[in-house]
Amino acid sequence: MTKVGLFGIGLDTYWPQFEGLLDNLNKYQEQIKNRIAGYGVEVANAGMVDSPTKAREAADYLKSQDVEIVFLYVSTYALSSTVLPVAQKLKVPVVILNLQPVAQLDYEAFNNLGDRGKMTGVWLEHCQSCSVPEIANVFNRSGIQYDFVTGHLQDDDAWAEIKDWVDAARVAAAMRNNRLGVLGHYYGGMLDVYTDITKQSAVFGTHIELLEMCELKKYRDEVTDAEVQAKIQEFNTAFDVASECEIYEIERAARTSVALDMLINKRNLGSLAYYYEGESGNDYENIVTSVIAGNTLLTGKNIPIAGECEVKNAQAMKIMAEFGAGGSFSEFYLMDFKDDIVMLGHDGPAHSLIAEGRVKLVPLSVYHGKPGKGLSIQMSVKHGPVTLLSVVERNDKIFLLVAEGDSVTGPVLEIGNTNSRYRFSVGAKKFMNDWSKQGPAHHCAIGVGHIATKIEKLGQILGIEVVKIC
Repeated sequence: MTKVGLFGIGLDTYWPQFEGLLDNLNKYQEQIKNRIAGYGVEVANAGMVDSPTKAREAADYLKSQDVEIVFLYVSTYALSSTVLPVAQKLKVPVVILNLQPVAQLDYEAFNNLGDRGKMTGVWLEHCQSCSVPEIANVFNRSGIQYDFVTGHLQDDDAWAEIKDWVDAARVAAAMRNNRLGVLGHYYGGMLDVYTDITKQSAVFGTHIELLEMCELKKYRDEVTDAEVQAKIQEFNTAFDVASECEIYEIERAARTSVALDMLINKRNLGSLAYYYEGESGNDYENIVTSVIAGNTLLTGKNIPIAGECEVKNAQAMKIMAEFGAGGSFSEFYLMDFKDDIVMLGHDGPAHSLIAEGRVKLVPLSVYHGKPGKGLSIQMSVKHGPVTLLSVVERNDKIFLLVAEGDSVTGPVLEIGNTNSRYRFSVGAKKFMNDWSKQGPAHHCAIGVGHIATKIEKLGQILGIEVVKIC
């Protein structure tokens, strides 16, 4: 389980001066810990840090817990010297929680307390914002990465933002622990698709496993008839299998699908990029022309598969999958200037769990631009909000390119491919120009929901730029 850190800051001088202040602040911190833990992560809570000595102890503890990010709860005014040692040692992003106990102080009740000492104690219980500029000043001068969440303990918007940070930390950990297989080779001449796999590992922490087609063939040769029949049953459950699909093609795809499962399991892969051609009629061509159905099943299980050996897009699809948004393999199909939409899709694989209706398995007499023929996937992405993501490599850097839009109803191309109609707030023309000027490869991953804020936070954790088009 992903670990995140939490510590509160206060000032030890206050505790003997104001009875009950520390107890109340600790209760608020416990509420925060429990709420964050409810988001599916383990919270390493270093408690209340109220002196430089305790700061170093907290830093040692949180370092030993190997946290992805750390939440800093500003419980009351605190000296910046109680914060800096923790941030310096951890070297992970710090999210400063500027959370008051309530949205508005009851001024009348406060002013009727009749004791200025008690009143000061209550004020200190609510003065979280007092330290925020001081901490920012010191972090800026120290080169420490940080961000704020400002609100109160009942603030739904603040908690949604905290959840986004938790989700982003979880995805960062998943990418670092992911094993991405590369099977075959790039589609020759797609210069935009070629990537620096060392850079991919350096930025995301992903292990990249280079695979041979002969290994997949070995597994395929071992597949039993019973396994083929079980896989066909899975096809019929997952897909709307068109009546014109030949039994031979269904069995061929099923045998390859079982072999793909074996490859994924043997190599412990969490994603895959593939492509192969070879001489016409060879055994490997028989495999590669029958992978779409099996790869779609795997993608639907959040083991995303990107065709044309698009490693960068396998990474984008994995990010979307880990955010729970799906992540379907797509490229630009056409523009409809009358309806002001852009159509995107691909000849597979797809993410079946984000389909509008059931996914169709249909025969293709030819794969456009590829050898052979076989079965393919026909589907559209669920109507509603969507996010597009591309992992972009430019010069010596990698960054994330993102856009939010909507999958909308209307006619699509029923050519045995995935394709959907997308509308963007900036309009089709401006979207197309602005997206393309960032220099992504021609593929992207499409997921359901508007999750750009989550992706932006992931970029901060990874230390890379995120460019949002709309």
